[in-house]
Amino acid sequence: MSPRLIGFISAAVLCGSAGGCATQGPQPTEEMTRARTLIEQADRSGAQRYAAADLQKAHDELSNADRANADKKYDDARRYAESAAADADVATARAAAGDAQHAAHEVAQSNETLRQESARGSNNGDPK
Repeated sequence: MSPRLIGFISAAVLCGSAGGCATQGPQPTEEMTRARTLIEQADRSGAQRYAAADLQKAHDELSNADRANADKKYDDARRYAESAAADADVATARAAAGDAQHAAHEVAQSNETLRQESARGSNNGDPK
């Protein structure tokens, strides 16, 4: 083999190796931190009560992100972390909606009780 051919092959191998590494973006530290924070918030918001499936999916995706990150598959880890964050947001929103709906139901029940008490009081005050 000529030195020129060896140089060309070496350059091609180096470019191929560098290209393989270049396809992975940087480690998704920010995305992983954001996902963890949003999942913790969802856990604290009572999302388990109103959005258990969404919360579980967020936890599972974060686990997948951790594994991909450990395997240096940063693009996969980033996608999993972003998906986990989105699912945690959904779980938190459903928890808030569930809490609001529960509070509205309690207010409606209280109003009905007051209405009934008011009607009973006005009937007792009427001389017949």
